Amino acid sequence: MGILDKIAEIEREISRTQKNKATEYHLGLLKAKLAKYRHQLIDAPKSGGGGKGEGFDVMKSGDARVALIGFPSVGKSTLLSKLTTTRSETAAYEFTTLTCIPGVIEYKGASIQLLDLPGIIEGASQGKGRGRQVIAVARTADMVIMMLDAAKGERQKAQLESELESMGIRLNQRRPNIYYKPKKTGGVKFTAMVPLTKTDEKAVNLVLHEYRIFNAQIIFREDSSIDDFIDVVSGNRVYMPCLYVYNKIDQISLEEVDRIARSPNSVVISCEMSLNLDALLASMWEKLALISVYTKRSGRKPDLEEGIIMRKGCQVKHVCHSIHRELEDTFKYALVWGTSVKFSPQRVGINHHLHHDDVLQVVAK
Repeated sequence: MGILDKIAEIEREISRTQKNKATEYHLGLLKAKLAKYRHQLIDAPKSGGGGKGEGFDVMKSGDARVALIGFPSVGKSTLLSKLTTTRSETAAYEFTTLTCIPGVIEYKGASIQLLDLPGIIEGASQGKGRGRQVIAVARTADMVIMMLDAAKGERQKAQLESELESMGIRLNQRRPNIYYKPKKTGGVKFTAMVPLTKTDEKAVNLVLHEYRIFNAQIIFREDSSIDDFIDVVSGNRVYMPCLYVYNKIDQISLEEVDRIARSPNSVVISCEMSLNLDALLASMWEKLALISVYTKRSGRKPDLEEGIIMRKGCQVKHVCHSIHRELEDTFKYALVWGTSVKFSPQRVGINHHLHHDDVLQVVAK
C-alpha cells in the first residue's frame, strides 16, 4: 500500500469516527499518523518526471515574495498583468498558465515579487495537475494571495485551504507557543504552564510514541490542541499571512459584494474593470508588515526619495546591517525623527524599535 492509499484510509477513518471524550485519544493517534505520512509525501524524493519542473524554480528577489494561488480561470494572470509590467498569457479557457511567471510590484518604494502560479485542481496536494510543485513554490513565499471567483468563492476557499493545509501551510495562524526539544536520555518531561482544556499528557505521549520519540522535554505555554502539538513535532509547517481576493465582483449583486468585503482578510476586486486594485495593494502592504525608514547625514536634509524597506518591529541594528554589515560594530548612537520617539530628534540606542516613515541618523564612534 502506497503513501497516498494510507493517507486516504486514515482520512476515511477520521471522518467515520465520532468526536467525543472516549475517542479523543484514538483521533489524536490517527492525526499523528496522518501528519507523519504527509510529511513523507512532502519530502519524498522526486523520480524522473516528478522533479521541480521547468519554470518553477524562480529566484527570490525584491523586498518580499507573494504567491498567487487559485483554481484555473479565476483571473490570476490578469491581476499579474494589471499590477506589474509582466504580461502573462490570458484566455477564456482553463490552464492558460503552465509555469511559474514572476512579476514585480513597485509600491511605496518597495519591490514586491508576485508569482503567477498555474491553477490548482482538487487533489493537488497528492500530486494531481502538478499541484505539489505549485504548493512547494508557495511555501517559499512571504504571503499568499488566494484568488477566488466571487460567485463560488466559499467553496473554492474551503478546497484551497484544505489542499494547502495538507502540504503543511498554515494560513493566518501564528506558531503554537509550545517548547519541544528531543533528548537522548531522561524520558519524556511534560509541563503545562496553563490549564489544558483541548488535550492532556496522555494524548501528547501517544503522539510522541507514534513518532518513535521516547526522550523529550515539552512545555505548553498556552492552551493548545493536539493538532498544534503535532505541527510542532513535525517541524515542517510554514506559517504565513493570506489575503482572500474575490475577483469578478461585477458579476454578483451589491449586497453580496458588501457581505464578502466585510469578511476578515478579504478584498473584493474586478480585474476586468480595474476596480479596487488600490485597496488590494494597501492590504498587501499591511499583511506583509513592511515599513519605510529614511536615512539622514549630519548637516544635510533627509533623503526622502529612497527609503530602506524593513519589517515591522525592526530595530536600529537591523537598519545598520542593511546599510553596511560593519556599521553595527562602529555604532555609537542614533538620532531618530518620527512616531517611534517622544520628541524629534531623540537620541536612541541600537535596540530602539523603528516605525514607518521614521528618519534615522547614525553616529559612529
